[in-house]
Amino acid sequence: MVKSSATQYGSIAQFLHWTTAIVVLVAFIYGPGGPEQRVYSSMHDFDRQLHETLGLCVFALTLIRLLWRLFDARPETPQMPRWMAVMATTIQWMLYLLLLALPLTAVAGAWLEGHPLTLISGHEIAPLLGTSHNAGAALASLHTWLGDAIMWLAGLHAIAALFHHVFLKDDVLVAMLPRWFPAGRARTGR
Repeated sequence: MVKSSATQYGSIAQFLHWTTAIVVLVAFIYGPGGPEQRVYSSMHDFDRQLHETLGLCVFALTLIRLLWRLFDARPETPQMPRWMAVMATTIQWMLYLLLLALPLTAVAGAWLEGHPLTLISGHEIAPLLGTSHNAGAALASLHTWLGDAIMWLAGLHAIAALFHHVFLKDDVLVAMLPRWFPAGRARTGR
C-alpha cells in the first residue's frame, strides 16, 4: 500500500517517517559539538562530515515529506480529548519546523564562520554567505540548542505514541508501523 488509507499510513509515508527518525538520531550521535576549534579539528573530520551529510539528508527528507503530505491522505485520528489532539498537532508541526531549522542554522552558521560544508564523500560546498564570525557562532549555538530540543520533542512524540498503544489501546502507533512489524499485525489482525 503506497498511499495512506483511513486506518494506515502508506509505505512511502512510513519510509519517510522512520528514515527521518533514524537519520536524525545518527546525526545527533555523530554531531561533534563543542567549540569551533573542536568541531573543525582534524580529529573530528569524519564525525563532522557524517553529521553535515546527514543534516542535508534530513533537510531533503523533510521537504519530500511535506510535499508528500500534500498528495497523500492521512489516516483518521481516533477519538481523543481536544487537548490531546491539539498537543499532538502542535508537537508534530514543531518537529517539522525543527527538521527544517536544524540544517538551515548549521549551514548558515558554518558559512558565516567561513567554513565550507564537507560531505562524507569529500565534496565541499564553499560558503555562499559573507563571513560574520559572531553571527555564525550564534547560529552554531542555536543549532546545538535546537538539536537538543528535537531529541526531547521526538522522545515526547514516541512516549505519546506508546501511551496510545499501551494505555488507550488505539491505533495511533500502529498506523505508522510497517505491515511486517508484529505489533501492527497483532492489534489490527492483518
